[in-house]
Amino acid sequence: MSWPTYALDELGMVSRGRSRHRPRDAEHLYGGPFPFIQTGDVKAAPMYLKSFSQTYSEAGLAQSRMWPRGTLCITIAANIAETCILDIDACFPDSIIGFVADPGMANTKFVKYQFDAIMREQMRRVSQGAAQDNLSQAKLLSFRFPMPDLPTQERIAGVLSTYDDLIENNRRRIALLEQAARLLYGEWFVHFRFPGYETAKFVDGLPEGWRKCSVDQLLVLQRGFDLPISKRKEGSVPIYGSTGIVGYHNQPKVVAPVITTGRSGSLGQVSYSHDDCWPLNTALWVKELKDIPPLYAFFFLQNLDLKKFGGGASVPTLDRKVIHRLDAVLPAPKILEQFEIAVGPMFQQVKNFEVQNDKLTKVRDLLLPRLMDGRLPIPE
Repeated sequence: MSWPTYALDELGMVSRGRSRHRPRDAEHLYGGPFPFIQTGDVKAAPMYLKSFSQTYSEAGLAQSRMWPRGTLCITIAANIAETCILDIDACFPDSIIGFVADPGMANTKFVKYQFDAIMREQMRRVSQGAAQDNLSQAKLLSFRFPMPDLPTQERIAGVLSTYDDLIENNRRRIALLEQAARLLYGEWFVHFRFPGYETAKFVDGLPEGWRKCSVDQLLVLQRGFDLPISKRKEGSVPIYGSTGIVGYHNQPKVVAPVITTGRSGSLGQVSYSHDDCWPLNTALWVKELKDIPPLYAFFFLQNLDLKKFGGGASVPTLDRKVIHRLDAVLPAPKILEQFEIAVGPMFQQVKNFEVQNDKLTKVRDLLLPRLMDGRLPIPE
C-alpha cells in the first residue's frame, strides 16, 4: 500500500501558540475565565482535551490567541509530539502547535492517529540532543504524512475512534462515581449530615465521639522515589507524578491501595491507585494510615485544597511537614466504617471501568499501526 505524502501545512492551517510571559513574571495575565492549555495538559489528555490547570485573564487573552474547539494540539517542547484535540476553545503557549484541518484534505482524528502510530517516534528522535528536547515548527513541517483519500481516512478514524469513544464513556462514568462519593464525603464530614445526625449530641462543635487532632495523627505523607526515564523498563506498573499517571514501569515500589498528591510543580491533584505503583519524587504518597480507612483518607486530602500550601518562588513545592501540622478531625470509628461500606462499591465499579479501559486501549493500540501500514484491510 502506498499513499501520497503531505507536509502538515498542506493539510490545513499550522501555527504556534502564543504567550509572551511566564506566570511568575506577569501574574496579572492569569486567573481569569479563559482556558490556558500547557504541554502537561496535552500529555495527560485522552483523545479530547477539556481539563486544564491554568487560565488567562482578559489581559492574558489579549497577548495570546484563542484556538477553536476541534484544533489538534501538538507539543514541541518538554513532551515531544504528544497530541490531543481541543474539546473547548482555549489558548496555549508557543511550546504547542495548533493544527486546524482543511475539511477537504484531512480528517483531524486521522492525523492524530498518524502521530500516535508513526510520526511521534520519528519526531522524538530528531528532537533529542539539546539540554531540553525541542521540536521546532520548521522541523515539524519537514515531515511528510502518508495520507489516503478523505473517505479512507474517515473509515480508519471511525474504526479507531470507536475504541476511544468507549474509553471516554468509561472515563465519564468514573468521574460521576467519584463525584457521588465526594458529595457523600461533604455531606457526612463537612456538613455533619451523617447517618443518625438528627439525634447526635454535639460537644464543642463536634459530634460526640469525634475529636480534634492534627493531620499527622490521621496519616503520614512521604516523598516519592526517583526513577529517571532512562531507568524505566517496559511494564504495566503505573508511575505517579504530580499530576497522576505519567508512565509505566516493570516493578512497583508501593503496595496498593496508594494515595498520591503533587509535591513539586503541579499541586492539588490527589490520585487513588487500585494497583501497586511507583510514586515519583515529584509526588507525596500516604505511607501510613492511623485509624482511618483509605477512601476516607483520599477524600480528606482532596478536601484540604493542597494548592494553597505550595511554597517556592518559581516552582511550587508542597512541604509534607506543613501538611502534617494542619488541624484535622477524627470522626467516630462507626461513621468511618459506614462511609467505607457506602463508597467501597462505587470504587469497585471505578476499578472495573479502569480494567475495561486498559483492555480497550491495548486492542486499539494493536489495531492502530496495522491499519496505518496496510497489514489489516481497511473496512468499507
